[in-house]
Amino acid sequence: MTTPLSQAVDAALATVIDPELRRPITELGMVDSVEITSAGRVKVVVLLTIAGCPLRGTITADCESALSAVAGVSGVDVDLQVMNQSQRDALKEMLRGSTAQRVIAFNQPGSLTKIFAVASGKGGVGKSSVTVNLACAMAATGLRVGIVDADVYGFSVPGLLGITQVPTRVDDMILPPVAFGVKVISIGMFVSGNQPVAWRGPMLHRALEQFLTDVYFGDLDVLFLDLPPGTGDIAISVAQLLPRAEILVVTTPQAAATDVAERAGAIATQTGQAVSGVIENMSFLELPDGSRMDLFGSGGGDILAARLSTTVGTDVPLLGQIPLDITLREGGDAGHPLVLSAPESPAGAALTSIARGLAARPRGLTTLKLDVQPR
Repeated sequence: MTTPLSQAVDAALATVIDPELRRPITELGMVDSVEITSAGRVKVVVLLTIAGCPLRGTITADCESALSAVAGVSGVDVDLQVMNQSQRDALKEMLRGSTAQRVIAFNQPGSLTKIFAVASGKGGVGKSSVTVNLACAMAATGLRVGIVDADVYGFSVPGLLGITQVPTRVDDMILPPVAFGVKVISIGMFVSGNQPVAWRGPMLHRALEQFLTDVYFGDLDVLFLDLPPGTGDIAISVAQLLPRAEILVVTTPQAAATDVAERAGAIATQTGQAVSGVIENMSFLELPDGSRMDLFGSGGGDILAARLSTTVGTDVPLLGQIPLDITLREGGDAGHPLVLSAPESPAGAALTSIARGLAARPRGLTTLKLDVQPR
């Protein structure tokens, strides 16, 4: 029988969000039963997707916290059980649809996800740090954001975000770990220790394809891909698998870096992708007296943007200049992005400004099917 207390308990459970799927556990069919004694003690049976769910403690704590706050509840007992196969199948169908063939959701006509492939000509320019901080800055504003760490040989995104959790596998569906509101997948989550990955081109392509088809990101506003340096196999695979991904080119002001970075952006002329802009990292060092030291020269970002504008035939803007900042390095080492730990710092403010500009860009209606019928 429905009572005001049972309605309040149901409403409280609807506020409990699954930490991986980022949806209410009631919506996901994870609440199996709820019992309320005459004394107001609540026993709830919650179904986990798999027996070894790494976040079972979080789910228990969140249920206890939500239910304990309900007036009239004297105690809470959370019983964690595991979905059977038919329940898991129903969950997967609800999330991915009934189609048997796995597809790249971001390529579907109705997808409004903005996709940014972050590229660089050479390593060591801070491309991964820029990717992580842009993603976290956008997530902090309430956007749904994901990262695919496509730098298979030099993966670093999990460490920059402090992720040690292994992705949860629900049959053939992989649930990406979430850090600071950002869903992340990386080959680094599937290798032990600091084991190197020595793969040839076809294996790299297959790994990226599996990340895009088997990993359930849900409905994202923005997806970032952290590409390896240069114009190799992964850059080509991204163009094939995500043809509407836009390229963000990261460089330092140094002439040698901008020369190489130009090639990373110019690949768009062969793949048909758009170049969203240039980000100049390590632009200058701000000294205690307020002056600036150009450790790596100056003007490289402007020069690169002008060159790419000529090469690709469209305006390629310089999106921003990020100064050298020791707190940016410290945040990466600690697994806590600078845009969250010190957003008012010079580098944090620059990154946040770039993220704000990218988030404000409309996706356009090029691939969106409009429901227009003749009369």
